[in-house]
Amino acid sequence: MSADDERRVTITAIAREAGVSVPTVSRVLNGRSDVAPDTRERVEELLRHHGYRRRGSRTVRRADLLDLVFPDLDSPWAVEIIRGVEDVGHAAGVGTVVSAIHRRSTSTRQWLQNLRSRASDGVIVVTSHLTSPVQAQLRRLNVPIVVVDPAGTTTTDVPTIGATNWAGGMAATEHLLALGHRRIGFVAGPSDLLCSRARLDGYRAALERAGVPLDDRLVQPGDFYHAAGFAGGAALLELDDPPTAIFAASDQMAFGVYEAVRRRGLRVADDVSVVGFDDLPEARWASPPLTTVRQPLVEMGRLAARTVLRLSQGEEIESPRIELATELVVRDSSAAYR
Repeated sequence: MSADDERRVTITAIAREAGVSVPTVSRVLNGRSDVAPDTRERVEELLRHHGYRRRGSRTVRRADLLDLVFPDLDSPWAVEIIRGVEDVGHAAGVGTVVSAIHRRSTSTRQWLQNLRSRASDGVIVVTSHLTSPVQAQLRRLNVPIVVVDPAGTTTTDVPTIGATNWAGGMAATEHLLALGHRRIGFVAGPSDLLCSRARLDGYRAALERAGVPLDDRLVQPGDFYHAAGFAGGAALLELDDPPTAIFAASDQMAFGVYEAVRRRGLRVADDVSVVGFDDLPEARWASPPLTTVRQPLVEMGRLAARTVLRLSQGEEIESPRIELATELVVRDSSAAYR
């Protein structure tokens, strides 16, 4: 039996076990988007279970590698994105090279040199500012790019993946308003990120829609990390008229707010309601479990990987900007105003 026959039999067996057609399995392997999410997950799980690897694909790709680039790797948020990219890469027989450029030009230059030497098939950049010179160098290397949660504007030919951050910010604030809160603090994310600004705009829009006056003192700067959440929460609780609820623009900052509430001698939910954003795995295990806005981080990683694989095969992308839906997850950290 030839290698092609063996590959065809293997795909046929996976298709039979998944209850789908052989072309559907091929579309999953090629990172195509025209497959239902449940079907894709079922096929990818079988591909991983059977240890399937693509054969003969090097005539299409140069390296069977994807580069995944973060500004830093010290956040569980990054781990969720990596999980999604790895899911798709593993199913397609493509490796993932993860890098952190630490927002320094020297790190960016070193990464570009490494990228040039390994000739990756595509680049996924997460929450980083993709400067015009970097974009130009990537174009010269003929490397397709996808950006997840762009820091700023990118050229129209660079696809971007994100979530409905404005809607998420509005949903979180409307939830607290529905509980009777009117003094609602907000701990913001980095001002240079589009997702941060959208969450703040959603917060403001919900207050305006409810006829609640905006109070700039109730908005504190942050950076998505615990320490900023603690500092912002402490500053809000020290006001003469402190908020009865605090919406933090990330789960990690919400956990920092928890600590600020405790050190004030208060209790989360009983005295101060807290809402986060992300729905990281530890949100459900916090004490009390955190009400938060779930953004589909793993699926964002998966979609970014599928998109860049399609670009590497010369396919056209239907939309340059894709936003996945957020969802409010109500747990025990938010309660009615007392």
